[in-house]
Amino acid sequence: MRPSVTPACYNGPNGRSPRIGPALSSSDTARQLALDDLGTPLIDTTFVVVDLETTGLHAEADRITEVGAVKVRGGEVLGELRTFVHPGRPIPPAITAITGITDLQVADAPAIEDVLDHVLAFLRGAVFVAHNASFDLAFLRAAATRSGHGPLEPVVVDTARLSRRLLADEVRDHRLATLARHLHARTTPEHRALADARATVDVLHGLLERAGSLGATTVEDLVELTRARSHREFRRRSLVAGAPRTCGIYRFVDERDQTLYVGKATDLRARLRTYFGQDPRRRVAAMLRETVRVTWVETPTLLEAEVRELRAIQTEQPRYNRRSRTPRSPRWLVCTVEPFPRLAVVRQPGRQHQHVLGPFDGARTANAVREAIEEVIPIRTCTLRLRRAQDHPACALKELGRCGAPCDGTQDPASYATVVAAVAGLADDPSPLLAGLRRRLQEQADRGRYERARELRDLTWQVARALWALREQVWLGAAEELVLARCSGDQQETVWLHHGGLVRSERRPVPDDAPVGDLAPPDQPRLQGVTAEAPTAPPSWEELELVRAWAAGGRVSLVTTSAALHVPVAGGRLLAEVLAERQQTDRRVRADQQLLSGAKVRRRAPSSADRRAVG
Repeated sequence: MRPSVTPACYNGPNGRSPRIGPALSSSDTARQLALDDLGTPLIDTTFVVVDLETTGLHAEADRITEVGAVKVRGGEVLGELRTFVHPGRPIPPAITAITGITDLQVADAPAIEDVLDHVLAFLRGAVFVAHNASFDLAFLRAAATRSGHGPLEPVVVDTARLSRRLLADEVRDHRLATLARHLHARTTPEHRALADARATVDVLHGLLERAGSLGATTVEDLVELTRARSHREFRRRSLVAGAPRTCGIYRFVDERDQTLYVGKATDLRARLRTYFGQDPRRRVAAMLRETVRVTWVETPTLLEAEVRELRAIQTEQPRYNRRSRTPRSPRWLVCTVEPFPRLAVVRQPGRQHQHVLGPFDGARTANAVREAIEEVIPIRTCTLRLRRAQDHPACALKELGRCGAPCDGTQDPASYATVVAAVAGLADDPSPLLAGLRRRLQEQADRGRYERARELRDLTWQVARALWALREQVWLGAAEELVLARCSGDQQETVWLHHGGLVRSERRPVPDDAPVGDLAPPDQPRLQGVTAEAPTAPPSWEELELVRAWAAGGRVSLVTTSAALHVPVAGGRLLAEVLAERQQTDRRVRADQQLLSGAKVRRRAPSSADRRAVG
């Protein structure tokens, strides 16, 4: 009978065998620290230093032969764990020559399935430490997967990576033996699990002393230091030391008090800290060299942060912002005023235009809608200036039945007026356009022209999305004063709009026992709320899109409006069907891609709002 882990070697600092915590079931995982919890000072943090000996270098193909782990906190050893593991296969002679572990030594050792529960219990609630941690963690994860355990996602500190940040100019390499000699470790590494783990503990303590001189006093600091590109950039994190864990906008400012960069974040503290040592972009390094201070403004909602960021970029024109410095110009689709009108994409409708449709998100979207209309409705596409009496030669579109050919006199102005009327009616009812595109798609598929059918399918989806967005923007901007509210997780967000532009927003918690859809009135005292700049001009296209995306991101309730709101009913069902079809197709494609790539689908834990909806 194989011995258990405990008799092998599991000794506390007093030499007696401490009690092992309860083993985990196949559906449980060791409770690990989350990034939000990483404010623990290093002196109060529990580390488990792990070292494994294996039959090779590949976690999937090779197996563990020995496990060694040391638990420490505040410089004191709390316990040790060591055991041989039967690998289920012969140990290669080359590995025996390095580690000294033979097949005879592991003949009566327990299998990894019998050991893993105790190892995970030993790791529970601690920071995982190893030298070249990716190697040891890969073998433990592979063993956990084969044993039916859940995912192993501990907070990791890699002493090899930490050494490269702190001792780059002091040692010739960053091997464990080299670091142990340089830092005067009490244990010499010898390619045995427990001895190497003890040596890694001494190396860790030596590195923690060096890290403290750079201002790394918490586990969060230590993890970020291992990810930093240099300790010089890591030192400058003091510029964002007081950043809160809330959403908002931030500015990098130079010595002349000019804004270098404006950004937004859902977590200001986490986002700002990534700039100092973790961002590899050259522009970021250049920006940081000019930065003398970083400022931030908290906002109650992410929408307000997005709007504030957009307005600040367009007003202050920061040198390091590339996106949104120039307001995007929307486009309209119009019919020209002439005997035989044609479609045109313009920046702003004028007196020479009629039957205006828009605005659309740029020329690409407007041209897509134009292409779709010309695919279904036989309106002329030529740019000739036609008079009522014509004798021009007709193009190929006449033979294809795609145009009535007013250019050669085949179609008179009266019959052509019915074509223009059909185009004008699309503003209120897009059903003829969508139905015609579907019909054309089916015709191409029946003829075996699948590439063209795919193009028409994508065009149908693009047009439906553009028309749906247009309808939403119309009702959002219709009222001078409009107050909307929606639930986002456990919070209720309320926004005040002026012709679609954001005036202010607020957020407050939703009681857990509140019925679904029951929103608190906005005149109650606010939990959070920062008044945004009142818009003095009509909102830009990007701002309208931000508000529309917020309204489309959940179940929105109307609180107050100064004008009656309405959306055209005609064609709404077909629009919804096309958009649902697109969403279902995209979901199937992603599922197929995940299946082919072997990627796992991660689902978020349900919030209390989700639980109320289910209940």
